[in-house]
Amino acid sequence: MTGFRTYIAAASIAEAAEALRIGARVLAGGTDLMLQAGNGGGTDAGTLLNISRIGELRGVGRDDGQIRIGALTTMTDVLADPLIAETAPVLARAADSFASSQIRNAATVGGNICNASPAGDMIVPLLLLDAEVELAAWRDGAVASRRLPLDQVFLGPGQTCIEAEELLTAVVFPAPAAGFWARYRKSGPRPALEISIVALGIAGIRDGDALRGVRIAMGAVAPTPLRARKAEALLEGRALDEAAIAEAAAAIAEEASPIDDVRGSAWYRRHLLGVYAERLLRDAEDD
Repeated sequence: MTGFRTYIAAASIAEAAEALRIGARVLAGGTDLMLQAGNGGGTDAGTLLNISRIGELRGVGRDDGQIRIGALTTMTDVLADPLIAETAPVLARAADSFASSQIRNAATVGGNICNASPAGDMIVPLLLLDAEVELAAWRDGAVASRRLPLDQVFLGPGQTCIEAEELLTAVVFPAPAAGFWARYRKSGPRPALEISIVALGIAGIRDGDALRGVRIAMGAVAPTPLRARKAEALLEGRALDEAAIAEAAAAIAEEASPIDDVRGSAWYRRHLLGVYAERLLRDAEDD
């Protein structure tokens, strides 16, 4: 790659945070950075910071009622992890539809977030789980951390509000309550190795024939992944009959702001959102 003059392989979060303080581009799985560099992008920093050796950034754990996924946890890790399977299987379903097995072995949860693609595969199910990102930076001679709700991270395609000197160390979300139900679906021009045309996730706590605490998230249909909050309010506590499903599907499509591009028209994306919304909500009705 051109544009990088210095290479650092950090062995700890503190070492990585110090490197970011003077300006560096982070390399984790590298599945996007390599493509960006080959296209002439992604090389604005003079230093390439490899964080793949920082063991504490990888793995899934539970602590005080929260699930923590390290930023270097790969899609293969998510797909195989028993705690994810027990508490948030919607993440495993999303990982299963992520690219190919070779790419899943390298691509990381943190990288998928920081790349800030409107079509980021893991972002939609994480939004369903009310996830937060954990950020670390070197402040006053030590590592300081803060958390930020995931739905506040994205500013536009490839843009986040994460500061240049901050390292995303983990994604954290409350362990879902009993009765939690979640579904995710994406569509692309072919079954694998393709960016989503549309991604949709719906979640909530089952309460008879209704959902409470409704969460609806969409990808690839706006400049950023987003929550469909009007549709959430429309469905909250309401029986999932045909009228409610039809109204929610229409509301979800209306909240999107898709574009026409080579992968699909705005009309087609809205149509798919409505179709997927109806199918996912009927799953909830039938389960």
